Amino acid sequence: MKRLLILGGFAAGYVLGARAGRERYEQIRRLFIRVKDDPHVQQAAHHAADTARVQARHVAEKAAEKAKEHLPGMNGQEPFPTTTRF
Repeated sequence: MKRLLILGGFAAGYVLGARAGRERYEQIRRLFIRVKDDPHVQQAAHHAADTARVQARHVAEKAAEKAKEHLPGMNGQEPFPTTTRF
């Protein structure tokens, strides 16, 4: 997957930065479409998206737990001190 991203980046940079002409651009474009439509690539992309969703939920849950531990009012304590200091 990393290789594909790197190759895609190089291809995009080449297309945008080079003066190779329309023929080379079309060749790279066809290659990109063929790779993008490959079932293995699509399966890997779906797997990566699913993994990201699961990990995002875990991170959000952990952040909420830590917030409850460290923020006043979130851990059962009073949100503000009831005594004043003068």
